[in-house]
Amino acid sequence: MKNIRFIFAAFTLLFVFSQVNAQETSTSINNVVIAYYGVKNALTADNSTAAQSSAKVLMNAIAAVPMDKMTADQHNAWMAYTDKLQYDSRHISENGALDHQREHFSSLSKNLYEVLKGLKINTTTIYEQYCPMKKATWLSETAAIKNPYYGNQMLSCGKTTETIAPVNK
Repeated sequence: MKNIRFIFAAFTLLFVFSQVNAQETSTSINNVVIAYYGVKNALTADNSTAAQSSAKVLMNAIAAVPMDKMTADQHNAWMAYTDKLQYDSRHISENGALDHQREHFSSLSKNLYEVLKGLKINTTTIYEQYCPMKKATWLSETAAIKNPYYGNQMLSCGKTTETIAPVNK
């Protein structure tokens, strides 16, 4: 009987620990997504200074992701893209030219999309949207099209190509 209680207690603790780790990982990835939206919204507004500032926040959010709290599959998905995400964020933060920022934003968007699809822990709906003129995608928190590649020049140019539903745990 003592063995059964011990095993039950061990499984309960393991379950609670795994739920805490999952919550920490989800929260940190949510912070990355929010910071990414800051970059996207700055580019949409043609504001290179705000894009630089938001990219610095994004770099910090990426660095703060607790990889030790991830499952093995999540860790592999994150590790496949973390350097690429940091690279593009750094370039956006260091260069004030909108065209250069938008070039790196394209790669940043593609890589973040792959990470989010691989991790499967987003807590909000994420819209993948496509600019046919740039032939590039971006992620958005809303279904409304606000094109970060052309800003005020072609603000509503594009379409939603995929919706990533929030994961219920």
